[in-house]
Amino acid sequence: MRLKHLVILGITAIITLGCTTEVASNQVDNQMPPATNIANPVDVTDAAIFQDGEHPTQGKVNVITENGKRYLAFDQGFKTDNGPDLFVILHRSKKPPIYGVVEKDYVSIAALEKISGAQRYALPDKVNLAEFKSVAIWCRKFNATFGYAVL
Repeated sequence: MRLKHLVILGITAIITLGCTTEVASNQVDNQMPPATNIANPVDVTDAAIFQDGEHPTQGKVNVITENGKRYLAFDQGFKTDNGPDLFVILHRSKKPPIYGVVEKDYVSIAALEKISGAQRYALPDKVNLAEFKSVAIWCRKFNATFGYAVL
């Protein structure tokens, strides 16, 4: 009976010491690294929320300035319907027309990379953002606005 108690006591001691060592090693791993200077500052505007146009469109878009270059950054929640010939455009009005977008009222940024998820598009240096009020997902083939976000 005495041997049984010693074995149980020994196993308990081993388990206790093993757990204590694990906790101590985790405490070291969870420490935050010291703060470092950021060499490449990033400026981010408030998020604009996509609204439905001809098709359901959701998610957020920000204008990001990084190393002097501007980008439209769509968040992970971005989603629109699939369609032919989809483009990301900047439009001069807050609510681009659902059909019949006129060439003088927008500037094309790039073909839409994918219909969902995070993505970003470089803005040409010559584009003056103050002249544009919205970002739109536009179907060039049918001249239809799938969705838009007011900047």
